[in-house]
Amino acid sequence: MKKLRIVFMGTPEFAVASLDALYNSQHELVAVVTVADKPAGRGKQVMMSDVKKYAVEKNLPVLQPEKLRNEDFINELRSFNADLFVIVAFRMLPEMVWSMPPLGSINLHGSLLPAYRGAAPINWAIINGEKHTGVTIFFLQHEIDTGKVIRRETIAIGENETAGELHDKMMLIGAKALVSAVDEVAEGSNTVTSQEELVAGGEAIKHAPKIFKEDGKIDFTKTVEEVHNFVRGLSPYPAAWTMLGDKTLKIFMGEKERLPSIREPFITDGKTFLKMKCANGYYSLKELQLEGKKRMGIEEFLRGWRA
Repeated sequence: MKKLRIVFMGTPEFAVASLDALYNSQHELVAVVTVADKPAGRGKQVMMSDVKKYAVEKNLPVLQPEKLRNEDFINELRSFNADLFVIVAFRMLPEMVWSMPPLGSINLHGSLLPAYRGAAPINWAIINGEKHTGVTIFFLQHEIDTGKVIRRETIAIGENETAGELHDKMMLIGAKALVSAVDEVAEGSNTVTSQEELVAGGEAIKHAPKIFKEDGKIDFTKTVEEVHNFVRGLSPYPAAWTMLGDKTLKIFMGEKERLPSIREPFITDGKTFLKMKCANGYYSLKELQLEGKKRMGIEEFLRGWRA
């Protein structure tokens, strides 16, 4: 198998597992591209991305362009003579970048493409109540998340699994699948499939647009199943929320309860449970965070709260 020279592009923790898997493969990581350092937190200390932290630890060259079309960046990128670019959770690339290496550029996406194209595939799969999702490794082309597929791996979603839990599972499965895909590209044994061929007849393709904090308000007029999926699909971030009095209450986990419908918007014994009325029952809150307070379990929360 040919040993490929690879430039890796990524930013968050999700990308680090793939970067580590490539670092420990037979291929050569010649450079890492990530976002510029930026101030964060109350002290506005300058923070490195998770990908940069790993790259620095491994003494890999790091590029942090402000603009991806910058001539100096393009020239420096070209100087590494990479065979392949590998992208995981990074920015949208201009064609002058992704078309540069002779073997092209491949991307790891957190869904079974063509389903859930977009920025938040993990969240939307859970919100929509999917039983399965997966990872897809594909070649980049002009339109985002539409390129030819090299490899897909299916992942089951548990009934109570949160986006955070699925993220961590997908991160490791995706890293392993990515290295396998890179090996196939190196051997020239990879076969690619257009995404159009992967759509079942009459199937509507679901999308995964970016989710903002304001999108997280819970609609308790929906069923307990829909509320449960919404809560776990946004847990732990950006978190589903509702208003409790004049304060925001974030809900990270709860349980479905098919209780007889009654009029009260919520019921509580003041000690062990707080249940919010839904269309066909109640949603029993288990982990939550009131504005200005820490995240806590329901019993600890009720000790300090009075309806």
